[in-house]
Amino acid sequence: MPTLQIVTNVPGDRVTCSDVLKALSKAVANSVGKPEQWVMCSLTTDKPMCMAGTEEPCAFGYLMSIGSIGGDKNKLISAAICEVLSSQLGVPPERTYIQFCDAAASDVGWNSDTFA
Repeated sequence: MPTLQIVTNVPGDRVTCSDVLKALSKAVANSVGKPEQWVMCSLTTDKPMCMAGTEEPCAFGYLMSIGSIGGDKNKLISAAICEVLSSQLGVPPERTYIQFCDAAASDVGWNSDTFA
């Protein structure tokens, strides 16, 4: 159940959100190693953001998963997400931060229950 949230200052009228979301979903599934049927992605565009003192395209991502992330694996996941953000949104990898969260199964709700 990896969940990726992306927030960016890239104008929404410059991208096809559906295409970006599909590419992110595949990138997360492949790099995390979980079936895409469990992946959820969201994309917020047009957010006022500043990084390194400029308002050039930038992005912040938050990836939460029950296991399958951490350590060196996060480098592969980060590269996969940054490739999509660069190719689809024009956000350079050096202007992207991603926070990883390895959640306990009991802390994630689904289907009126938790995963624990």
